[in-house]
Amino acid sequence: MCLLGVFFLFVVGGAGGGMAAASQARRLKGPGELDIVAFERGRFTSYSACGVPYWVGGDVEGPDALIARTPEEHRERSIDLRMRTEVTGIDVAGQRVRALDRDSGEAYWTDFDKLVIATGARPVRPELPGIDAAGVHGVQTLDDGQALLETLERTTGRRAVVVGAGYIGVEMAEAMLRRGYEVTVVNRGAQPMATLDPDMGRLVHEAMDGMGITTVNGASVTRILTGPDGRVSAVATADATYPADVVVLGIGVEPETGLARAAGLPTGPSGGLLTDLSMRVRGHHNIWAGGDCVEVLDLVAGRTRHIALGTHANKHGQVIGSNAGGGYGTFPGVVGTAVSKVCDLEIGRTGLREKDAAAVGLRYVTATIESTGRAGYYPGARPMTVKMIAEYRTGRLLGVQIVGREGAAKRVDVAAVALTAGMTVEAMTALDLGYAPPFSPVWDPVLVAARKAVTEVRKAGSA
Repeated sequence: MCLLGVFFLFVVGGAGGGMAAASQARRLKGPGELDIVAFERGRFTSYSACGVPYWVGGDVEGPDALIARTPEEHRERSIDLRMRTEVTGIDVAGQRVRALDRDSGEAYWTDFDKLVIATGARPVRPELPGIDAAGVHGVQTLDDGQALLETLERTTGRRAVVVGAGYIGVEMAEAMLRRGYEVTVVNRGAQPMATLDPDMGRLVHEAMDGMGITTVNGASVTRILTGPDGRVSAVATADATYPADVVVLGIGVEPETGLARAAGLPTGPSGGLLTDLSMRVRGHHNIWAGGDCVEVLDLVAGRTRHIALGTHANKHGQVIGSNAGGGYGTFPGVVGTAVSKVCDLEIGRTGLREKDAAAVGLRYVTATIESTGRAGYYPGARPMTVKMIAEYRTGRLLGVQIVGREGAAKRVDVAAVALTAGMTVEAMTALDLGYAPPFSPVWDPVLVAARKAVTEVRKAGSA
């Protein structure tokens, strides 16, 4: 509680969002005005979870390379960071939290004036026979990455099964392929990358097959089989069994909000905490939440959704830290931009898929084009497919998906800006984008897709 004019800010979670909030609050308020205590149940803080697949694959050294700021560096900035300490209870009315030192076993209650919840997300881990067997790994934290690498060092077999084909699934499939494993991806969906429409996901599937990754679509895992030693030996579906020396779960993540829900804090359809524009938890003036544990406003669809990305978490932290530190900030929402890759194939998406548009009652048209990332005559020009979704009759841009080689993924940023600005596809055709043969054809692929989308909008208007 406030003593002699000093307020106590507690942060639950020591990854990107939580420590960004703590750091920003410290910039605004010195130790004599605001005491900051942060709790992190793991062994690492302020790290890039998105870099774990590239650490496992050998592209980057880790874990030190993935850590932006160590606990010691935070403490030097007068942030009382308590590692290996888990918050196990929140008493909202009493303004206190219960903390457990995971090393000593000591548990204690401590009072706060302001609270930040940044508990992140957890890998989806379905309740299947054998799911807890040795050799089965989720990949969400640096601790998870370290555990997987230790398993790979002990394992003599070279067969890996990745369950799920979302961002983490395809990135981990590449990581295992780079480590010399025979990789099978078991995917419940019709195509990899469910964040794309199936026609664009098919392009990813074809590319993965060409890289030597076996992708099994439309298959749900029914059990994890184990050998006499209790270690994983295979992954079973209703129709087949796939031998495995290691299994990586890439099914996706869900908000880690059990603690908050137990405290009676409000959550949305995806299970994430609900906040206002200042990232305050709705109905609670002194509690904020950010990062992978919250739902945010989708500016295109007009409803909240859960999107677990480090870019959002760090922005949330800046906003929260500004508000908790006596300043002011807001987070208006997102358009759902994400990029990924599997080997040399780049994947980008932003805005709504076809089924997203239909789910919120929007009528739409689509346009799909094939182009190249450079002028066709310039050495190294590689194919690229761009799909654009526009609102029926009005032509308002609703979404873009891009699959291709070098230069494909980051082109989606142009569409992200257009979506945020509420542009029509016709207005996009006049965008003054950079051109030179090594970087783009005269008509950039995004603009080619916009021109075709304009044609489809006009056809719909005259129908």
